[in-house]
Amino acid sequence: MNPVAIRPLWLLVLLLPLACPAAPVANARAAPKKVPELTAPPAPAAVAAPAPAKAPRPSAPGGVTPSRDQVRTMIDEVARQYGVESKLVRAVVAAESNFNANAVSRVGAVGLMQVMPATAGDYGVTSTAALFDPKTNLRTGTRHLKRLLDKYKGDYGRVIMAYNAGEGVVDRTNNHVTYQETLDYTEAVIGHYRNNGGSAPTTGALAKVQVLRGMRNRGQARRLLKKYLDPSLLSLKVKPTLALRALNPALHAVGPESRPMFELDMQAMR
Repeated sequence: MNPVAIRPLWLLVLLLPLACPAAPVANARAAPKKVPELTAPPAPAAVAAPAPAKAPRPSAPGGVTPSRDQVRTMIDEVARQYGVESKLVRAVVAAESNFNANAVSRVGAVGLMQVMPATAGDYGVTSTAALFDPKTNLRTGTRHLKRLLDKYKGDYGRVIMAYNAGEGVVDRTNNHVTYQETLDYTEAVIGHYRNNGGSAPTTGALAKVQVLRGMRNRGQARRLLKKYLDPSLLSLKVKPTLALRALNPALHAVGPESRPMFELDMQAMR
């Protein structure tokens, strides 16, 4: 037997741990796991707020309405109460409703003086139905007239225009209101006022209406020209008559023998 082949048992025992790899430590720190990023959810699309519902047009209550004579008597009483000329109130009532206490306009104005519910609210009347009561309507409209008379220092022209178009329009335009309805209304109220025997100065207001009508007509003409006029109709066909150097205005010769820089090309225009 070869003595090299026989190795002591104790030598194998010593070499065995060196030949085997060391086992991983049980409590070694594990590599951190990658946490997926959290993204915020997309914001919901903005939803447009619904348009406010249009207020329904007031409905007349029906029933018997006061006669013209009864309305005139109420006007005289209310006008004295608020210190407004009764002839002016009568003229406004005639132009606004023709003495019909149940009148309702297409925009929702109510009653004898065609008071808008929003305007009535400024004077403590919050019920549209209450505006069909003749005395309530006359009190509200006359109080509004009184405030306008105080604001415009008794200028009937401005007051009448403001009662129809709104004082904001009168103020913004410096009393240059060109609404067709307002111009017609102003003439109508002044006509009724004069027929009732009113003597306050109104000639200037009527003259102003005519001036404003002219402004309105000129404005309409400009708008029509802008809308319908073909700009090519305004172009002229011209041709130069001089050398290019002479077309410079600074170098253009003047005098009785000078020639025009351009002339109409009649053939091109045909």
